[in-house]
Amino acid sequence: MRPLRTITAVLLVLTLAVPAAAFGRRLIIDGSTSMLPLVQKLANAYHSAFPKIPAPKVGGGQTGVGIQDAAAGRVDIGMASRDPIPGVDPPHLVFTKVARDGVCMITNSENPINSFSAETVVGIFTGRIRDWSKVPGSTISGSIDLFDRDGTSGTQDAFQDIFLGENVKISSTASPENSEGTEVEAVHGDKNAIGFVSFAATLNAGVHTVDYQDIPCTLRNATSGQYAGVRNFWFVTKKHPSAEAVKFIDWVTKPGNKVARSIISSEWIAIH
Repeated sequence: MRPLRTITAVLLVLTLAVPAAAFGRRLIIDGSTSMLPLVQKLANAYHSAFPKIPAPKVGGGQTGVGIQDAAAGRVDIGMASRDPIPGVDPPHLVFTKVARDGVCMITNSENPINSFSAETVVGIFTGRIRDWSKVPGSTISGSIDLFDRDGTSGTQDAFQDIFLGENVKISSTASPENSEGTEVEAVHGDKNAIGFVSFAATLNAGVHTVDYQDIPCTLRNATSGQYAGVRNFWFVTKKHPSAEAVKFIDWVTKPGNKVARSIISSEWIAIH
């Protein structure tokens, strides 16, 4: 028995002597809640491909949080669901496009409006139209309960750019939600509600997705370009990111990576 004990002891000493860096440092990622489901799936697949590297830790917190945390070095990678804004985002950051995503307008299932015109969308979200009786196709009447995302949300920024334009803002009477999940819950629980979320958040969510200019907000239509409400997903890093961040981003964005492409194209739009 003594030789076996000796071998076990030696192996234990050798294991403890191996520096943690040999197995890779754990990657820390946070930011956009729209990107959270996608990046969690990519992180799990990455760990399966490289099991000796610790699984990346992926958290939410919104686009603004992801950008600021990346700039401050609190995370290796921030997630941003809106395009970079020169003069607003901290300097010396690198934005790497990962995928594209459809932004859908949602109503309660008791008010399954078929389609919105561009004019109707602007009227509702700026507060100019305040009652459902004034909205073509509405099956209810009563005040419109408008739900927004809060000011650090990339989805809000993308929605304004795509559907309202640079000089038009969402009404201050809208109720801000801090995640896609709470936005869906709010619309699901209020028959007079309307909001907007990522396409992936509408799947099995118990809410109604409204067409825009007679084009359904579907993955197929967003991928083909027929549906106008499409925005970009970005990884955000410092100019000189950690080695772990470089390896993960290269794996995700590498043309020909069938695993990553399959994950992205399941609910989002692959760019490679």
